Amino acid sequence: MTYDFKGLRIGYALTGSFCTFKKSFEQLEALRNMGAELIPVMSENAASVSTRFGTAEENQQRLREICGREIISTIADAEPIGPESMTDIMVVAPCTSNTAAKLANSITDTAVTMAVKSHLRSGKPVLLAIASNDSLLGSAGNIGELFNRKNYYFVPMLQDDCVKKPASLVAEFHMLPQAIDAAVKGVQLRPIIYHSDKK
Repeated sequence: MTYDFKGLRIGYALTGSFCTFKKSFEQLEALRNMGAELIPVMSENAASVSTRFGTAEENQQRLREICGREIISTIADAEPIGPESMTDIMVVAPCTSNTAAKLANSITDTAVTMAVKSHLRSGKPVLLAIASNDSLLGSAGNIGELFNRKNYYFVPMLQDDCVKKPASLVAEFHMLPQAIDAAVKGVQLRPIIYHSDKK
């Protein structure tokens, strides 16, 4: 399904769940094709660490090409997002459990957490695409806190391998456009968490 996002200003932040970057970039391209204006943000680790899923330079270059602008990757550059009303919705995709913990506890020590904090000053929606192997263990309390926090919304999550990774949750990235459309209307898509029927 496609949506008309012409004129919608989406802050799009990536944190360090590098194995999900490919899916995130694919959705970024879809959002661009739906007319959204994309403001890219990367955490310092996401912007600087090279992995088997791509070098730091390759990931930055792809993000720039899709969004058509420079990446916000420092706290100082992220701070004006709220005061200058740069965004209508802030998407964090992927959102690691580390970043979720910081958001739940109002810790601002990366470009992404500053971007979210600055954006929230006007009471606008934040959409999180969780990707974490311990979402149902140590991180469960922080994610649960955000479930109950005003202005936070979630991309529905899949318990991707409940046998080999019983605590893992990964957002269904293909549902990002639908989740954005719902969040800007103040609606949380449900079910939020489900499991795969694949054997």
